[in-house]
Amino acid sequence: MPGPGSDAAADVSEEPGRLKPPTRPSFAALPARVLADKLIAIGASTGGTEAIKDVLRDLPAEVPGIVIVQHMPETFTASFAARLDSLSRLTVIESQGGERILPGHAYLAPGHSHLLVRRSGGSYFTELSQEAPVNRHRPSVDVLFASVAAVARENAIGVILTGMGKDGASGMLEMRHAGAWNIGQDRESCVVYGMPREAAQVGAVQEVAPLSAIAERIMARLRG
Repeated sequence: MPGPGSDAAADVSEEPGRLKPPTRPSFAALPARVLADKLIAIGASTGGTEAIKDVLRDLPAEVPGIVIVQHMPETFTASFAARLDSLSRLTVIESQGGERILPGHAYLAPGHSHLLVRRSGGSYFTELSQEAPVNRHRPSVDVLFASVAAVARENAIGVILTGMGKDGASGMLEMRHAGAWNIGQDRESCVVYGMPREAAQVGAVQEVAPLSAIAERIMARLRG
C-alpha cells in the first residue's frame, strides 16, 4: 500500500502488564443524548501513532464513539488498536465492519480497507470498503470524513493530526459545510505539518490546538 505506512508503524509494539488508567475526574459527565448523538472522527498519518495515543489517553471513558483512520499497513493495525486499548480508558478495536458505534469505544480502520460510517435506526455503524485508494491511501481520511459529514453532520467533531500530504482536507471541509466542528493539530506539535496545514488552507478547520490540548478541546466542545 502506498503512503507513509512504514513511518506510522514504528511504535505499535504492545506494552504488556499496563493497566488502563483510572477515570479522570476533571471532566464533567456528559448527558446521555450527547453520548448517543455525537461522533468523533480522527485522521492522521506520519507521526500519528503517538499523536492518536496521546489524544485517546487524555479522554475520559465517557465520550461519544470515535472512528479513526491512521495510514498504516494492514499487518500493524490490529496490534496498534490493542496498544491503544491498553493505554487509554476507551475500548479500542480494529474495525471488522458492521459494528454499532458505542460511547466509550474507538474503531480503527484496518490497513486494507476504507472505514465509513452509516446511520440506521438512530445508531451509527461502521462499514468497510475495498474501493480504490483515495489520495494514494486505503484507508483514506477523506473517505471517512466524507461519510461522517453525510450521516452525523452537526453532531460530528473532526480532528486532523500530524501527517504528510493532503488526505483529509476535502473530507473535513465537507464536515464543516455540514455543520461539524473541526480541530487541527498545530504546526509546532506535529511531526509533519502537512495534513493539518492543507485542511486549514482550504478553510476546513475552525480551531487549531497543540497536541497536548486536543482532548481538552474535544471535551469543551462536547460540553458546549
